[in-house]
Amino acid sequence: MLRNILLFVFFLCFIAQTSFANNLQLGNFDESSTNLTAHTMSFRFDLSQSNSWRTLVSHDAVWVFMKYSTDAGQTWHHATMAAKGVNPAGFVVPAGFEIVVPTDMKGLFFRRANAGTGDLAVKLVQFVWDYGQDGLTDDVAKAANTLTRLYGIEMVYIPSGAFFAGDGASSSDFRFKKGSADDTPWYITSENAITTTNTSASGYYYQSSGSSGESANGEVFLLPNSFPKGYNGFYLMKYELTEGEWVAFFNALSSEARLKRDVTSAIDGGKGSDGVVNRNTISWDSSSPVLKAKTERPARAMTFISWPDAAAFADWSALRPITELEYEKAARGVDIAAVADEYAWGTTAYRAAGSEEIFPPNQDETGSEAIYNSTANLNRNPLGWSTGDGRVAGAAQGQKGPLRVGIFAENATSRTTSGGGYYGNMDLSGNVAEPAVTLGRPEGRQFLGTHGDGELSSVSGYEGNATNVDWPGINITDSRYGVTGTVGIGYRGGDYQSASLRHFQISSRGFAAKDPDSEGLAKRFDASAGIVYGARFARTAP
Repeated sequence: MLRNILLFVFFLCFIAQTSFANNLQLGNFDESSTNLTAHTMSFRFDLSQSNSWRTLVSHDAVWVFMKYSTDAGQTWHHATMAAKGVNPAGFVVPAGFEIVVPTDMKGLFFRRANAGTGDLAVKLVQFVWDYGQDGLTDDVAKAANTLTRLYGIEMVYIPSGAFFAGDGASSSDFRFKKGSADDTPWYITSENAITTTNTSASGYYYQSSGSSGESANGEVFLLPNSFPKGYNGFYLMKYELTEGEWVAFFNALSSEARLKRDVTSAIDGGKGSDGVVNRNTISWDSSSPVLKAKTERPARAMTFISWPDAAAFADWSALRPITELEYEKAARGVDIAAVADEYAWGTTAYRAAGSEEIFPPNQDETGSEAIYNSTANLNRNPLGWSTGDGRVAGAAQGQKGPLRVGIFAENATSRTTSGGGYYGNMDLSGNVAEPAVTLGRPEGRQFLGTHGDGELSSVSGYEGNATNVDWPGINITDSRYGVTGTVGIGYRGGDYQSASLRHFQISSRGFAAKDPDSEGLAKRFDASAGIVYGARFARTAP
């Protein structure tokens, strides 16, 4: 059986005495044994990661999953693990670490077993693939044209517990509050159903942004038990989706699906170029679908993606969307008192990084992005950086756009100076706008929190779409077509082009229920606001 490996790796150009938070690498991936009786195959791999950690409150982890192809790489499918639970039989991990396989067995979490911090270099981690469960015979699984690829995404555990949604600010911006005259935040104490109320105080009052189709001020509706309210624990991507992760996903799609997910085309508001546009460096020759897409900046936050694009990645990687309540919990923390107008790092102060503080002075834009001013914690450049920004040249010179994910996190940075959320998720304020399932529309409230199964639509004309029927944007004519729209999704956290500072604040809901389909906006970006949409996804904790 031939082996192939594709990694989500953040390739970084290191600067002297500077260390970056993101540098996950998987290596030496290969088959170790086959059990023809059980129809399973064991694999080993090595894992290295910069700045891993576990405390008594939370921890980071790596979501690891495998894809396989039985036609020499033309099409790829999601592999099923052979067992579930903590360190199940046949799964091997060195002392001090553990593997956790969720009940759907679509991958595994690799994490520290005990408290600790620092870089990891772990060898000979073993998992077991149940190829029989995936419908393969022994002969097909062992055939020379059957290939496998391994992927990993860094995640952060958001623990179970009560939290505040809304920050008590009287400046509105459509924040959650208890009544028409009561700015006190909602207090989420369980996953039980919530019924909104039209009272002046002490209820669950919905404050509308007035978007087309959105619930009105004080509208009474049910947020059912099944809707993830953020009380239960979940894992959330440590960083925003990167260009490197997107290219890895895109190159595993069928030729038909690639045409639907091609951000370099001008269709649906794509960037219409293989060149650098708003610092997006993705390129692909769509006239030759066998060629692979490329990125010059794999650690840069991904842009130009519509909600159907983002949902496809979530389904393919066996993750799920987050809700806007989960966003607030990840940013603010469990039982942490809300601060009016606070940003994701827990204060009301910020410092946006200027280009002269990001790029090496007097050099081209090479991707060697680092922060030279340790007080900067926000990427906000609504007018673009000056063309005389200290660089000699470069295709992206002077362009507004996203930065390397986690750029503000260095060795000695605090939560405030790293720009991180309470548990260590980076860039929850600024950089790119992140999709979150809205409470403000029935199409959002139907979300059940289901995970992707790793397989996308293969229906002719709809190849490459996410297929979870409870996700926002599911095709209302025929759910087999998958996620084709955007109704029920909103955006949180602001972006590099946000004109108002309110948009970066944890509880700001100015775009939480806006819908590109119904409000006349291009599917991949808002033409009046710029190309700003990215993504970040979650998984309910096993």
